[in-house]
Amino acid sequence: AGHASITQFIREHRGLVVLTGAGCSLASGIPTYRDEEGTWRRTEPVQHREFVSNAARRKRYWSRSMVGWPAVAAARPNAAHVALAELEAAGYVSQVITQNVDGLHQRAGQRSVIDLHGNLDGVTCLDCGGREPRRALQDRLLAANPSFEHRAAPAAPDGDADLDDASIAGLQIPDCLACGGVLKPDVVFFGGSVPPERTDACNRALADAPALLAVGTSLKVFSGFRLCRAAHRAGTPFAILNPGWTRADDIADVKFECESNVLAAVAATLGASA
Repeated sequence: AGHASITQFIREHRGLVVLTGAGCSLASGIPTYRDEEGTWRRTEPVQHREFVSNAARRKRYWSRSMVGWPAVAAARPNAAHVALAELEAAGYVSQVITQNVDGLHQRAGQRSVIDLHGNLDGVTCLDCGGREPRRALQDRLLAANPSFEHRAAPAAPDGDADLDDASIAGLQIPDCLACGGVLKPDVVFFGGSVPPERTDACNRALADAPALLAVGTSLKVFSGFRLCRAAHRAGTPFAILNPGWTRADDIADVKFECESNVLAAVAATLGASA
């Protein structure tokens, strides 16, 4: 019944905007921050202010990222990513706004994607603004810290990994190649701000949309929740596709208690009827 009713919602709101979260990438092997009740599975991730102001915190971030990032780089889109790209190609989805930073929507062939919280595939210098691919920085990190080459650690969300403090202390962090400044991944850390032009692009997409569908997200993070609230205030139909609690349950017009992989069956049905 869930599959049929989701199909009906998408068919009736052709050109809708989809907001995705960590639940969409779970089947690709990328862990989520929260469980189905929206509570933290582990310690809270790095805060923006800490990263910018604290060299020891940056060491902790980069040591864990060095070990954890390859799993994100090697991850492959799953059935939900592929289905959303198919729904876009068939005209049912006009825009994906993702809270994920893994680039999997793009790898699945999605053309219109706004990375609300940035993307792990790049780094930017906080001093000169110079950019470098994350892949190139990985090579520099491993060259400077050869003992990390074959280190394994439990995977954690967003290319993080759990390492003990003793292994972090001696880490050498490469500087910006252009100016010797501090490098930061191209992601919005907790406590950081989404760039205004990105927020504006989301608002424009929503203003033109016949509906908003939130997929695989608890909407605990305000930047995603506020888009749902804006749709609700504007009278734009708003649906949630998520197996557990979300922050926007009480303002949604309809809630589908399903995993995001149900979209594969939806795309197959709508593709056949397009």
